[in-house]
Amino acid sequence: MFGQYFYNQHLRKSVAIFGTLFNNITTVKRDQAGNVLSTVKVPLAYGPKQKFLARLKEEPDLLAPEVALRLPRMSFEITSVSYDTMAKVNRNIKLQTPSIHGVNTIYSAAPYNLSVQLNIIGKTQDEVLQITEQILPYFNPEYIVTVKEIPEIDLIRDVPITLQSVTMSDDYEGEFEQRRALIYTLDFNMKIAFYGPIQKDIGVIKDSTVNIRNQDTLKKVSTINNQVSPLNVGPADPHNIIETIINYDQDFGFTE
Repeated sequence: MFGQYFYNQHLRKSVAIFGTLFNNITTVKRDQAGNVLSTVKVPLAYGPKQKFLARLKEEPDLLAPEVALRLPRMSFEITSVSYDTMAKVNRNIKLQTPSIHGVNTIYSAAPYNLSVQLNIIGKTQDEVLQITEQILPYFNPEYIVTVKEIPEIDLIRDVPITLQSVTMSDDYEGEFEQRRALIYTLDFNMKIAFYGPIQKDIGVIKDSTVNIRNQDTLKKVSTINNQVSPLNVGPADPHNIIETIINYDQDFGFTE
């Protein structure tokens, strides 16, 4: 059963989709009169927040001439993957789409919950609040993204991303000259589905015959034949279905 190579890139696509939602957020600095002094696009990267906090601790002195890690910034990471028992469906259900020589077939997906954590890191409260308020209104409590999960069979699915919680922490210790890091952590749940290998170009039935028998005598009562015309037609090509019915006389043969 196992050993057949396939790779549908479900986790890779999920990471790309999640990151795309937050890759165009900006912060604005204003003077006391409310005039805009600067507009900064917030960097976004995949990785744990500890990685970026370690970079800050490498150069904690605000007066140091070296270039430190720029704030504000955001990071996100996958924290867990768990099976979604509430979304389980019959595993024998097949999804089929026409192909050149037959149909492409794939079985129903295994549903999973993907937990993703988004960290907003800033040096002032105003920075992190600007970023947070550009995110929260879109999750009420979920945001739905339409994804083409498997292009080979043109499989499109709506993926809900739900905001679970928001927590805050202030990573400030030591002298006033040292750098300060305010962190807002947003936990999300993303519904994803894992599909197995695609069975490509499976042949379709183009000629079928059904024999109907008498339940008591088991004698043949009639024969129904359905045939695609022409037989070499593709699934998406124009074609006709020719039906032939033969009714048998129980004593003297048959009549068409």
